[in-house]
Amino acid sequence: MTDSKKLLIEHFKQAVLVCRNGEKVLKGDDMKNVALMEEDGDNGISIVIDSNGLIEAVDYDAKIQEKYNNTKFDNKINAKGKCVVPGLIDGHTHPVWVGDRVHEFAMKLAGATYMDVHKAGGGINFTVEHTRSASEDELFLPFKERLERMLHCGTTLVECKSGYGLNVSTEIKMLKVIERAKRELPIDISSTFCGAHAVPKGKTAEEATEDVISVQLPQIVELMKNGELQVDNIDVFCEKGVFNTEQTKKILNAGVEAGLAINFHGDELHPTKSAELGAELNAAAISHLEEISDDGIVAMASSGTIAVLLPTTAYILRLKHPPARKMIESGVAIALGTDFNPNAFCLSMPLTMHLACVNLHMSMNESLVAATINAAASLNKSDTHGSLEVGKVGDLVIIDAPKWEHLVYQLAGHGHVIKHVVKKGNIVYTKP
Repeated sequence: MTDSKKLLIEHFKQAVLVCRNGEKVLKGDDMKNVALMEEDGDNGISIVIDSNGLIEAVDYDAKIQEKYNNTKFDNKINAKGKCVVPGLIDGHTHPVWVGDRVHEFAMKLAGATYMDVHKAGGGINFTVEHTRSASEDELFLPFKERLERMLHCGTTLVECKSGYGLNVSTEIKMLKVIERAKRELPIDISSTFCGAHAVPKGKTAEEATEDVISVQLPQIVELMKNGELQVDNIDVFCEKGVFNTEQTKKILNAGVEAGLAINFHGDELHPTKSAELGAELNAAAISHLEEISDDGIVAMASSGTIAVLLPTTAYILRLKHPPARKMIESGVAIALGTDFNPNAFCLSMPLTMHLACVNLHMSMNESLVAATINAAASLNKSDTHGSLEVGKVGDLVIIDAPKWEHLVYQLAGHGHVIKHVVKKGNIVYTKP
């Protein structure tokens, strides 16, 4: 009986494994040195993905041909002259909404700050109005299109937040839309409840805190117990004029009691000691951190909390950039996210990686680590995702260039250099 496998990809010029020894996260100097295989003369590199969609082998062509000589493959790809990296992982997005905010971009270009727009009735509350009035189908269709565009940019695992409901019915509606996408689309999703994304109109921050803890979270937990929802993370926008650190702490602790991982917004517009709070609570991840303190950096390095940096937001809002170099040198693990939302309309991790290199002064190797194994770790998924190692999910991006760095080097060039995106051994995108 002939053995059968899902996919053989052979003759790679270069394979970026990222990790070689089962590392779950990379910090400091280790972020600079990704594990890499190069072709040896005419002996390229092959990858075998088994019938369960897991990586079974990564080795030189000659060894793979010898071992799998009698194996039947459902699909084969000749990757002669091409490179491969793990599927990219987007550590922070807000992708479920209707009602764009293109008009606010003009306001920001004219000098309005994020909080100026918020006070003028724009920002999160503008999107909340539109999202509350939309049906699940009306929310799902643009969400589906966004996820497909992310796949075309090489993203195979994405963190997706609720947070444009700010009431129990709309937050649950958004989470159900995310759940539907998990079933219908070939992309992995880590789902985040972000009912504390803003203080809704007509409530104080204290009232909103109580609503999230006593009304929203219990109903979501009930749906999780019934198997209708699978939510992974709890998020709060810890910010001056939104939720203070005490309110944030209450909500995050309630989320932990419900079995959720802490993964929240902090130290974005003002220094709020969010990093210190997250470290105290053993948060999995904190996002933004443009205004992180030196003490916060030390605390995050000690706790192992991952910093999810969002260079698109600082770029669009003309904020100072988070101190990525100081964080890396202090031993904080850095991940990246697009922060896709109506305020930062970016679906491309390669563009985000480019901005991280130019504006955050990260190297290309560091940006790849931050967009693969470390982003996986921020979502508690680095056991299964984030590197090209045996036993991990068969997610990868095939790059039509002689060096993998073209993915970052070619500004907004991912549409040209990405030849295939493979998800669990299935070819989910091929460049036309």
